[in-house]
Amino acid sequence: MKFFVDTADVAEIRALNELGLVDGVTTNPSLIAKSGRDMSEAIKEICDMVEGPVSAEVTATDASGMLAEAAKLRAIADNVTIKVPLTEAGIQACKALSDDGASVNVTLCFSAAQAILAAKAGAAFISPFVGRLDDIGQDGMSLIAEICEIYGNYEFRTEVLVASVRSPLHVVDAARMGAHVATVPPGVLKQMFKHPLTDKGLAAFLADWEKTGQSIL
Repeated sequence: MKFFVDTADVAEIRALNELGLVDGVTTNPSLIAKSGRDMSEAIKEICDMVEGPVSAEVTATDASGMLAEAAKLRAIADNVTIKVPLTEAGIQACKALSDDGASVNVTLCFSAAQAILAAKAGAAFISPFVGRLDDIGQDGMSLIAEICEIYGNYEFRTEVLVASVRSPLHVVDAARMGAHVATVPPGVLKQMFKHPLTDKGLAAFLADWEKTGQSIL
């Protein structure tokens, strides 16, 4: 499974990238606004730092507007992936961009039917939002299972990119289902290191080592 980092915070991305945990980055207008950065500058800096795809989202709601914005975003760096919403206009833009050789991430997916449309339009990634489905009482992970099954049935090349991840359990469940990517907020990715028995075991080992009076160096 690939890990994308869901943030526009350059410092967070750099720290996680140095650990070898970053296969790509996803941003959106909300994350850019939260960072306080100029969008083009932030995307360029992230693209220079990360070898994998960096999703930059259009804000137009019509297909022609999306394509115009996509042209500007694609000019920032070769590893920019254009992020479009799962609307009729978004699918139209996805098809045109994919045919032109662009990598496209179709976002705001909440049903398997929508995911089929994105794959048919040539999307590189489909982004189902599991946390937001959980928020309204639906099982977000069941959607991931459905999409993985359908894509496997027809050998679609579109990768399942699990989004709106709220906990390490979402990541583990997605990996078990065969999802290709999880885009994870830095805080959740850091939680994946944690287990009380790891902390307890390390404390015991260090205490025993201290009793020996020895030093490795």
